[in-house]
Amino acid sequence: QVLLVESGGGLVQAGGSLRVSCAASMNTFTLYRMGWFRQTPGKEREFVSGISRSGGRTDYASSVLGRFTISRDNAQNTVSLVMNSLKPEDTADYFCAASGPTTSTVVSRNPRDYHYWGQGTQVTVSS
Repeated sequence: QVLLVESGGGLVQAGGSLRVSCAASMNTFTLYRMGWFRQTPGKEREFVSGISRSGGRTDYASSVLGRFTISRDNAQNTVSLVMNSLKPEDTADYFCAASGPTTSTVVSRNPRDYHYWGQGTQVTVSS
């Protein structure tokens, strides 16, 4: 069974920073691509960032490129997203997701490729 637990959301002023983290429980973390998605009421869940199994490849939505940084610690089974220069439009529920087990070395932006999801953590950016 795969369990993903996010933490680190909260309220921050525009221009500030937050770090959200995801603790994953599975037998072999390195067989899973990891991603972060976000969702606001009435909208579809959207891709924010993803990272390959090894951590050597990353991908970002254009709206966060240059501001957000994804990383993973394969020894600790965690994946994190550091969010800088936050904007009010970054306000959303942020979800950690795992895709696998897989041998793929690429990062996926498609939520249908992700089989396991966390419960989400809320990020609110005030103007």
